Parts: sequence; C-alpha cells; structure tokens
Amino acid sequence: MSEMPTAPTTWRCDKGTVETAPDLLSGVSLPAAVVFEAPLAHNLAWMQRFATEHGARLAPHGKTTMTPALFRRQLEAGAWGITLATAAQCRAAFVHGVGRLLMANQLVGEANMAIVADLIEAGADFYCVVDGADNVRQLGRYFAAQDLRLQVLIELGVGGGRCGCRDHDQVMALGELIDAEPALVLAGLEGYEGVVYGRDPEHAVRDYAWQLVEAAQALDHDGLIELHEPLITASGSAWYDLIAQVFREAHLSSHFVPVLRPGCYVVHDHGLYREAQQEVLGRRPELERGLEPALEVFAQVQSLPEPGLAIVAMGRRDVGGDRLPEPLRRYREGGSPRRPLSVAGMEVVKLMDQHAFLRLPGEPEEDGEPVGNGVRVGDIIAFGVSHPCLTFDKWRRICLADERLEVIEEMITCF
Repeated sequence: MSEMPTAPTTWRCDKGTVETAPDLLSGVSLPAAVVFEAPLAHNLAWMQRFATEHGARLAPHGKTTMTPALFRRQLEAGAWGITLATAAQCRAAFVHGVGRLLMANQLVGEANMAIVADLIEAGADFYCVVDGADNVRQLGRYFAAQDLRLQVLIELGVGGGRCGCRDHDQVMALGELIDAEPALVLAGLEGYEGVVYGRDPEHAVRDYAWQLVEAAQALDHDGLIELHEPLITASGSAWYDLIAQVFREAHLSSHFVPVLRPGCYVVHDHGLYREAQQEVLGRRPELERGLEPALEVFAQVQSLPEPGLAIVAMGRRDVGGDRLPEPLRRYREGGSPRRPLSVAGMEVVKLMDQHAFLRLPGEPEEDGEPVGNGVRVGDIIAFGVSHPCLTFDKWRRICLADERLEVIEEMITCF
C-alpha cells in the first residue's frame, strides 16, 4: 500500500484567502467574502451615534458576523456589550475579549449551563432570557449547585410569535418565581419586535414597545428586579428606530438601561436591510445619510456555455440564498480597480451549491463570442447580498479591503 502524500504544514484549508498577493483582482483565491473598510467605519459610527442620541446603549447582535475583529471594532466604537444567540457563541466572544455578553435566548441543557457557569466564574458579565417556570427552576437548581448567581431577563413575546411570555400577567408571575430562586437575579426585561406582524406593522411595533415599557416598570414597581440599573432591551435591524423612540418617550434612561441589539447594521446589505433602512429614513428623514452596504462576494466567471448565459463560481455554499445576489461591478482578472466594467442587464437567475447562473444581455456575435457586455471567462464580478447573517456563516475568513481592492486584514469567524 503506497503512502499518502503529505501536504506542507503552511498550506491553509480555508477558501477566499490571500494566496499570491493582497489584491482581490489577482492574488486572492475566489470566491471570497469581502467587507469594505470605508462603509464599515461609517456604519459603526452611524449606529453608535444613533443609540447615544436616543439615550440607549448598543449591544450589537454578534450572531450576524461571529467575527471577533468586528466585535472589537463595535466595542471600540462605544458598544455596551455584544449580544449572542447561544452559549457556545458567548464562549467564542468571551475568548476573544468580549466581557459583557447578552444571550438573547433561553439557556437550556446542562451542557450549555456548564459553559455559562465557566464564563461567570471567569468574570463574564452574562445575561440570558427566561420565559417559563420550568426553565427558571432548572436554572435555579443548576446555578445554586455551582454556588453561582445567574442574571436573567424575562422575555415578553407575542401570540403566534417565537419565545416569550404571552401577556403581562405571565411576566409578573414569572418575576415572582425568579424572586424565590436564590441563584437567579432578575435583571430586567427583554423582547424582540421582529416577530410582530399585522396590517399596520409600524403601529403594532410601537404598541409592543409600550407593552415592554409597562411590563418592565411593573416589575420594578413590585420590587422584583434586583439590579440597581435594570435593563430593558429589544430591537433587531429593521425597527430599531421605533423601539428607540418609545424608550426615549418613556424616559427610561432615568432609571433603566435601554439596550438596542441590531446586528446587520455593521455591514448592512443590498436587499432586505437596504429596504428596511429606506423605511427607517422615510419615518425619520432627519437622520443623515443612513447605513451603507459593506459586504460583497467576489467570484469569477468560469464558463460561457451558451449565448446569454455565464456560469459564475459562486453558489449556496458561498452566499445566502433568501434573495439572489445582485451583480454590482465587473473587473478583468489582474485589471485596474479604477476601471470597473459594466454589469448592465445582468441578473442572477439561479443558484446551485457551487454555481450561479448569470443571465447576460445581447446575442452572440458571428465569431461565436457572446456580446454579454464583453464578459469573458475569468472575469471577476462583485455581488451584493441580502441578509448578511446567511452569508457570513459560510465563511471562516473574511477579507477586509480598502477602496483599491487591497486586502488589509483577513478576519476569522467563529461559527
């Protein structure tokens, strides 16, 4: 039996990495996920300024990127902490220097409780949410046995939505139950307006925000909240302006700590959140400039199999598929970043695991070369994506690039 060949230990196994030069048009293995520095810096400053001007703290949802380099940038910009979805995500963030962790989810399962116990013992300022008696009792028993105290937030949900108590009375009853558990500290109230629907969603979201306010104030009035500065937290990446407005109108910052949790703002997108941001600016025209898309996926044309069709080496393994990616710019491999080529009339019509079907304009010339705006095999196309969460989790390294298309940092992810 022959021996297996041995690869050099310096070889990397990740896709989308710098190989021969930090140049997206010549030295990076494509496809690659790319975050651009200028819009990233703008978004970080914009959202932090928005939160501060509304008397709120910012705890960006880290599940969007799970990229420690971006967590650091968010904290350096003034974020109060980082929100995560799971115990394992919280551990990854803490290992990379995030000290305040808001887990906007129920903590279930003793293996996950063990992770959190280790985090608390290591000095993490940790919070999670609860919405039912069974979970409260489970957490109370486990953390009492560890001689630790766990900070919890009651979650107020909506009928037909995701998790959370369904009404005010359930919130108050759960507050009483938490008060009877010595190992638990009621730290405030949590909600998520992204599951609020109706014929008039704007009105429904505002109503829900006021329900949060009233429930938090009732818990505080009854002496059930133990923290001196209790938290009230909500807001995803679509309705954060309405949540912030209600929290400000209720003058919560005089006693509570209002915390906003948008995540997708950091890189924004070319689809779902671009539309949501347009609605925010429509409601709040005084807000300047708005967020800017910073995340793109660069990929190459690999085949021109028939007139009007290009196959691009990028698929569902590389880009989120809730909406098809949008062609933004095209370059020649090794060409100039200052001379992008046209993508007019081009449209992604289908995604497979590793391939995108790109419809091209025009008919073939007599020599058989497709017009298609002069597309060639090897051309590099930058694509905009929708819903960045579903793109980030397909990458272990993200290229941070400048306007010259030079990679200035390779950022690891921790999925």
